[in-house]
Amino acid sequence: MKRIIYTLILSLGIGHAAWAQTVPYKDASLPIEMRVSDLLARMTTEEKVGQLLCPLGWEMYEIKGKEVVPSEKFKKLVQESKAGMLWATYRADPWTKKTLDNGLNPTLAAKAGNALQKYVVENTRLGIPLFLAEEAPHGHMAIGATVFPTGLGMAATWSPSLLEEIGKAIGKEVRTQGGHISYGPVLDLSRDPRWSRVEETFGEDPVLSARLGAAMVSGLGGGDLSKPYSTIATLKHFLAYAVPEGGQNGNFSTVGPRELHEVFLPPFKAAIEAGTLSVMTSYNSIDGVPCTSNKYLLTDLLHGKWKFRGFTVSDLYSIEGLHGSHFVAPTMEDAAIQAASAGLDVDLGGDAFRNLCHAVESGRLAEAVIDTAVCRVLRLKFEMGLFEHPYVDPAMAQKTVRNATHIALAREAARASVTLLKNEKEILPLSKGIGRLAVIGPNADNRYNLLGDYTAPQEEQNVKTVLDGIREKLSPRQVEYVRGCAVRDTTQTELEEAVNAARRADAVVVVVGGSSARDFKTSYKETGAAIADKDVLSDMECGEGFDRASLNLLGKQQELLDALHATGKPLIVVYIEGRPLDKVWASEKADALLTAYYPGQEGGRAIADVLFGDYNPAGRLPVSVPRSVGQIPVYYNKKAPRNHDYVEMTSKPLYAFGYGMSYTNFAYSDLKINQKAAHYLEVSFKVKNTGKRDGEEVVQLYLHDEYASFVQPLQQLKRFERLKLKQGEEKQVVFTLTEDDLALMDGELNPVVEPGWFQVMVGAASDDIRLSERFYVGED
Repeated sequence: MKRIIYTLILSLGIGHAAWAQTVPYKDASLPIEMRVSDLLARMTTEEKVGQLLCPLGWEMYEIKGKEVVPSEKFKKLVQESKAGMLWATYRADPWTKKTLDNGLNPTLAAKAGNALQKYVVENTRLGIPLFLAEEAPHGHMAIGATVFPTGLGMAATWSPSLLEEIGKAIGKEVRTQGGHISYGPVLDLSRDPRWSRVEETFGEDPVLSARLGAAMVSGLGGGDLSKPYSTIATLKHFLAYAVPEGGQNGNFSTVGPRELHEVFLPPFKAAIEAGTLSVMTSYNSIDGVPCTSNKYLLTDLLHGKWKFRGFTVSDLYSIEGLHGSHFVAPTMEDAAIQAASAGLDVDLGGDAFRNLCHAVESGRLAEAVIDTAVCRVLRLKFEMGLFEHPYVDPAMAQKTVRNATHIALAREAARASVTLLKNEKEILPLSKGIGRLAVIGPNADNRYNLLGDYTAPQEEQNVKTVLDGIREKLSPRQVEYVRGCAVRDTTQTELEEAVNAARRADAVVVVVGGSSARDFKTSYKETGAAIADKDVLSDMECGEGFDRASLNLLGKQQELLDALHATGKPLIVVYIEGRPLDKVWASEKADALLTAYYPGQEGGRAIADVLFGDYNPAGRLPVSVPRSVGQIPVYYNKKAPRNHDYVEMTSKPLYAFGYGMSYTNFAYSDLKINQKAAHYLEVSFKVKNTGKRDGEEVVQLYLHDEYASFVQPLQQLKRFERLKLKQGEEKQVVFTLTEDDLALMDGELNPVVEPGWFQVMVGAASDDIRLSERFYVGED
């Protein structure tokens, strides 16, 4: 190996003296593949395996006044396991027991990263820098970082350009603090709102998820690690994780190969083509094979068919799950061997893969399997320039993280996500001259309930609630606030006070829904056990592991709504939620109904902007809202045949995918199809703002293959665009449809276009088609 490297160096014109003075893998002038080969040849099996370990990082530093030093635990970890990565070093939440008092602010975070890098560079045999992996699905999960809407809210914007900007902001905040790998976006397709992690996803549709996921990856650097703010974007979770049996997190998924290829894989493929360099496996199994040890997915498809050049990583302790949850591996060594042999590269948790050293020594695993995985990791460390520039500037972190531009972007994203579902007699927008407005509900003035899961502790002034936003619009005498009740707890209510406030008001804004907020006010023992009032129930009813059997409002929320409605005052209901909760009552009784998902730190201001008409809502549902849990799964692009009604109710959802209202109206006209080639068409039409306000419309194009060799969806989104139209303005929209849009999977799961008739449907939602026309596709 070394002779080959030496020959290559001479062929490049590099003299023997330079070779003698420089260790090849540390020579930045050499090709990366050469540097990887040289470093790999110098590594022991233990050092190789160490590069595949990603242990938990939040106990690896100690704060000493204004400085940060490596902890003794970190030094021991490096000595014993040679770990090449850390996960969640900057994370703060009740689980990590890191708070605003003992966690890392942006300056200290940068110093912590520098201290850890300095230690491994100077105190290990080969001086290989660390990769620091951080959770960042809707902002870096670190103290001081900007909190954007969660995935479902971002998806409701239907705006790839906005998500690209969010990706850029997240990348800057992660990299300036010394992080390298960002976990997110989450590309699970969600068809079961009982599942606890719907909030993290981009919804139910593969095309919407693909476009948005690719846009975020582009913002995170698009895989060009030479850019200073590029991260290694890690897609979550591979694969079909969001459709578990019974809606229970981590349960098995019943999905056939055809549906995997037609529906669940395309978002990942699009994001990989956009530059993703890391993919995380999921906890579930598909057809009896755990995704963490699925050779077809991890090797044959990702690296074989798709030519993925990055690395794969387990979800936290999912390798252990092969032994302890799925029961396919009798021992932990068996689990590690199964995962590595299937093509899994990195162990998040960093315990299971320690068994690989013995597996190699005993001949149970070929060292070439380890070498392949290590090369994938080292290659990206070289591409990022970590061997030359392992450190960051703490002063730059302080200036960059949660800067004014990022805060403004968070507000823009939150406003763009708010989805108006009902507006009876145009009660909205409210007048700022209103006499008195009652603001009521458990989510009206609760900061953490706006933020969603995977969020760090927040300084109070950094998050604006709905009450805050409304108070910025009106004078103090115009606003009266009463909480009314909690999200879940029933022991502390103010129903009478809420009703009295409503009676004194000219209108009522009630903010209900759910919460994914872990309890940051709780104290914790050294063991991690909580010290809390056992008689008080937290608000949390969503977020990882909090699966639901129903979608009803919990606690006394429905009782609160009934009581407020009984006052006869105009009632505006706002949902803050991580999943599409039951809205049947609100759809019938409320005068206006909105969902804001989890809108992030600027959510309160954004909602107030919409309520008072400073922003015309244009959010659109990225998921179908069921009428009943008995309809689940309910999603728009189901395959034929059409559903028939139930005995008790219609089979249609309460609100359909793509639906959302505006304070203005839009008219569609002049649909034309120009077939420029057999498998290439231009579809054009006009959209006009016919209302009294400037606004935005999300135009949506759906396609249906009328007869095909395999059963097809009754309609499938293919194109969309969020348009800004001034009052009276008309624009022509032109979409192109290509072979990829017309293709289906044949018997061998390869894309093919079959001759036949197709139907184009253009409209404002999946159930609001304004224009439609058929066209014929012949042989190419």
